[in-house]
Amino acid sequence: MRAWKAITITAIGALLAACGPPQVQQNAPAEDESTGTLRVWLFDEASREPKQTTVDEAVARFEAEHQGVEVDVQYIPVDTRSQRFTGAFNDPASAPDVAEYGNTDVAGYVAAGGLLDLTDQIGQWPEGADLNESVLDTAKVDGKVYGVPWYTGIRALYYRTDVFAELGLQPPRTTAELVDTAQRIRQARPDLYGISVGGKYHYALMPFIWAAGGDLARREGDKWVSTVNEPAAREGVATYASLISGGACPREQCADMTGSQAVQAFASGKAAMTIGGDFNRAAVEAGEAKGKYAVVPLPGPTAGSIAPPFAGGNMLGVLKSSKRATLAKEFVQLLAGKEYQRKMYIAMGNLPTFSDVQQELAAGDPEVAPFVQSLQAGTRFVPTAEGWSKIDAQGVLPTMVQQVVNGQSVEQASDAAAAQMNEVFEGR
Repeated sequence: MRAWKAITITAIGALLAACGPPQVQQNAPAEDESTGTLRVWLFDEASREPKQTTVDEAVARFEAEHQGVEVDVQYIPVDTRSQRFTGAFNDPASAPDVAEYGNTDVAGYVAAGGLLDLTDQIGQWPEGADLNESVLDTAKVDGKVYGVPWYTGIRALYYRTDVFAELGLQPPRTTAELVDTAQRIRQARPDLYGISVGGKYHYALMPFIWAAGGDLARREGDKWVSTVNEPAAREGVATYASLISGGACPREQCADMTGSQAVQAFASGKAAMTIGGDFNRAAVEAGEAKGKYAVVPLPGPTAGSIAPPFAGGNMLGVLKSSKRATLAKEFVQLLAGKEYQRKMYIAMGNLPTFSDVQQELAAGDPEVAPFVQSLQAGTRFVPTAEGWSKIDAQGVLPTMVQQVVNGQSVEQASDAAAAQMNEVFEGR
């Protein structure tokens, strides 16, 4: 039985803020066609073949089960997605029915009036009950669901087992132990970074803020207000910045380091620890660290606690302009369902978003277990504000860290960051 049949489509128009895509007032079409061409946009990959092979299998199955339907899949570059989606929202004739998008894009796309609300459909879909709750939250705006999480990305602590054995160290159990261990390694082995992190690695920064009890922003009525300058958040910023200003990751090399550069430093044998994702395992395996590392959850403030990781990832959703909304929902249900999430994991290593599938993978693959443990301990996400993409593009959080690393007080740097964030939240 197809759980997403016979769905009533509601029309919700929305005006865009100045920082978002051009204004659109988009209403759902009155028709819901059951045949014809179903257009799908998916992100292209550096190596597309594994993804395309899995998707092609799903397409063939869908077409066999839906006579008179052809699925046309186009692979679009990630770095031009903003322009492509803006065009689609303003010209429904050029828009896909189904699309892949990042979870940090959701709030802006919802503000553009471009995405269909799938809340009811998730509730009616038997597999929907097994979606990891914190990951599903990344698809929500104002409590409504605007996509099915297709895969998620979680970061944890990579460490060199040979270096730890040489120095008689154990994996750190708390945030304080992490800082101390990184400094001890740097002192004992000056040829290594104690930990490779970076001033431009804000996805590594965020868990320190959350673990300290802080947050990036909070909702007050109908607006967002930055909280990066509140005491708990400042504590997290100070702790993270100390990994660089304290010399565990030398300021000269690490103040401008990005996340990919931090992971590469570990993979190439230059660092004893790093904060990396499940999606970085292939890069680490291809480097000098191969066979000499292990992974544990990033520790929190107390022994046994886990610092909440950022829940990255992409989702599949339906555009509000789709003339084949029921078909589109059924295709999303197939491609984002458990069977094909398992296949995508085998093909690409993408971590599934269903709790029971995650547990299956963790039981069968010890190397993925720390990431699943981190995920199921509870993740966090950026504010679901339409202006967040602008804050991200402006590098507000990295600039704050770099200012602290270079000698500015945490109070001054966080106040400046909060003011800049609030300007965006207020549409200034």
